[in-house]
Amino acid sequence: MMSPRRALQLLCLPLTAVLMPAALAKDTTPLMPAYLIEARTAVVIIDPDAGRSVSDPNANQTAQKDVETALLKWGRLQAVLNPADADIVIVVRKGTGKPSAVTVKDPRQNERPGSITSADGAISIGVQHGRPSRSTDIPDQDRSMSTDTNGSLHPQVEAGDRDDSFVVYEGHRNDPVGSNAPGWRYIHKNGLHSHDVPAVDEFRKAIDAAVKQAGQQKP
Repeated sequence: MMSPRRALQLLCLPLTAVLMPAALAKDTTPLMPAYLIEARTAVVIIDPDAGRSVSDPNANQTAQKDVETALLKWGRLQAVLNPADADIVIVVRKGTGKPSAVTVKDPRQNERPGSITSADGAISIGVQHGRPSRSTDIPDQDRSMSTDTNGSLHPQVEAGDRDDSFVVYEGHRNDPVGSNAPGWRYIHKNGLHSHDVPAVDEFRKAIDAAVKQAGQQKP
């Protein structure tokens, strides 16, 4: 006569045979969209909703240039100026390190006429020739406080932007930020820290992992 324990073992065998393949199956969910893996050109822009910090008016522009320089050192992506010409659009925003901070709205932060060149591992933006307009005659520090036509100031309080933000969208669109969801993001304290730029390093690691995964899934 078969013991109760042996009978229980035999009953569990079919269930085990069904569950084991599912448990051992590899996760085939892509780590990131294909357009990020295949991208070869990138544009770096400042978040259109970001204001100029009163204490550090050029913080976003500095972060923008630091990211471009880090991309150049990486070598995988070529920096371009027009989002419509880029495979991906990287949107950066320097955090304030505080729960809220006073900023001045300045939509001209992303105005960068000219071309991108590289020298000695650094990014240089060539500007247009000829006399600049009246608004660009003002130094950056002063211009950040002169966004109104009558010269009055309109400071605003930004909340919830304590950490640096690095968000990647699909390119070749006239409105890449507003027309689609981000494909990858990194929001972290000092994520856009000058020189080392941890956000770019994390993005590189994510791309490398996704490329490796894609290679393993090929027949």
